[in-house]
Amino acid sequence: MTELSGGPTLPQERRVVTAIPGPKSQELMARKQATVANGIGTVMPVFARRAGGGVLEDVDGNSFIDFGSGIAVASVGNSAEAVVRRATQQLGDFTHTCMMVTPYEPYVEVCEELAKVTPGDHAKKSVLFNSGAEAVENAVKIARAHTGRQAIVVFDHGYHGRTNLTMALTSKNMPYKHSFGPFAPEVYRVPVAYPYRWLTGPENCAEEAAAQAIDQITKQIGPDNVAAILIEPVLGEGGFIVPAEGFLPRLQQFARDNGIVFVADEIQSGFCRTGQWFACEDEGIVPDLITTAKGIAGGLPLAAVTGRADIMDAAHSGGLGGTYGGNPVACAAALGAIETMREQDLPAKARRIEEVMKPRLEKLAAQSDVIGDVRGRGAMLAFELVKPGGKEPNPEATAALAKACHQQGLLVLTTGTYSNVVRFLPPLVISEELLNEGLDILEDALSGL
Repeated sequence: MTELSGGPTLPQERRVVTAIPGPKSQELMARKQATVANGIGTVMPVFARRAGGGVLEDVDGNSFIDFGSGIAVASVGNSAEAVVRRATQQLGDFTHTCMMVTPYEPYVEVCEELAKVTPGDHAKKSVLFNSGAEAVENAVKIARAHTGRQAIVVFDHGYHGRTNLTMALTSKNMPYKHSFGPFAPEVYRVPVAYPYRWLTGPENCAEEAAAQAIDQITKQIGPDNVAAILIEPVLGEGGFIVPAEGFLPRLQQFARDNGIVFVADEIQSGFCRTGQWFACEDEGIVPDLITTAKGIAGGLPLAAVTGRADIMDAAHSGGLGGTYGGNPVACAAALGAIETMREQDLPAKARRIEEVMKPRLEKLAAQSDVIGDVRGRGAMLAFELVKPGGKEPNPEATAALAKACHQQGLLVLTTGTYSNVVRFLPPLVISEELLNEGLDILEDALSGL
């Protein structure tokens, strides 16, 4: 096997040796602009060369503390040993046959592992895909086949993907939906329990939001027409919104009472990210279907729908699939990622990250008049920036803060319906030293606003 230059053996240090971006990144950016469509944006204009543990190194030799994990994908770290080992072995055996032509064991093994780690002790089955958006689309297909109904209920601030159907399911217009319509029909949006912005206060949020959502479903759609209720247990691109406690169980009970499939979109929040294997476990939610991707395979493209066997079997033979869905190399990588999650107890690592980060973020919020809210669980944390004296979103300060962090060697991401949330998604294998150094940089950048 070729000797690795990245992965967990990469020096775990922040190092800024050029201006950001450096000259080699600038040269590559010029090549990108000449040949890559402008629709592919860039958060930080540096080109990666190596990554591993809690750092990302660029082509100019700068080493950044990674608080992004490739948007919650490299949860086990980049080039994790078990991921590389298993994927490399599979590469040497074969790269593709198509599961629908001649099946192979790694696909079955991944489905067996998903049955073990997802919530609930009922009989489960899975189907594998390439991306989170594909998983969501197929969850909708399965729910419609099972119920014989068409309507899909989604929520304010929700994000589910960039395909035509998943754009319809997604709440935010820019940049996800603008100019790309018309969108798929029979999608209905209802309120979500957003504690920080609930008009009558967070103490009333769960009950009132659930009542409003159920009232709208009942009056505007009719429960007998609803195939699925689809929600992220922690809303990702909408701003790392943790629904007020009690909201999700109320919606799940409504779904159960009316024969509606309850779908948890755990694409960003799943696989140990929030301190549990899945975020819905925090309130004891056992979804009928769960969609996963991102952290599932240590950086290789893989996604899944997992659910109750009777629901999953509603689709006819040949009705689900795709040429590359459940690619054998990606499946091998997923088995390596799950092995790493178990052996290193990454749910516990995520909880420890919260113990280190959240008190420091809350301290910053107490000292700053632009941080309106600190929220999240495990290693899925965020704060929302507002204009001093109120709750008006402050996207300008958010962009400036992220840029200042980037210049000092800390990779952070922004998000939110109002583009005013800084989110933190460090690899679950990051060291506490790097965590605290990154928070020091964040504190300095915040003081400079």
